[in-house]
Amino acid sequence: MTERYLGVLGVAEALGVSRHAVHKWRTRHPGGSEHPFPEPDVEVDGAPGWRADRVREIVRWRESLPGRGAGGGRPTAARQEYLKAAMARGLDRDEALRALATFQAEFPQMTEPELCAWLIEKFRR
Repeated sequence: MTERYLGVLGVAEALGVSRHAVHKWRTRHPGGSEHPFPEPDVEVDGAPGWRADRVREIVRWRESLPGRGAGGGRPTAARQEYLKAAMARGLDRDEALRALATFQAEFPQMTEPELCAWLIEKFRR
């Protein structure tokens, strides 16, 4: 049976970022650095590949980047869209972020972009 891996583009799509962001993270956070980007499981002709079940690990790595958290960094496109939809429904930013964190704890198998899309769809109903 053929094994499937996510390349840089697949990881980027799973995290709701550009593939340039993934390349940048790998360059800025190489193996041996203080906060190394998760090593790929395979490499084919110089292209890295990660097992799909490692997306949560990569999400956790990203969430623990220095400078993220309280006031750190711009929200992802998925989070920005979710916040816009939540505020249109009457939630303030803090309420919307608490709700998102609650759903992330409840559904750990879903990535943040997946959760944001799911919640936006629920708002539309």
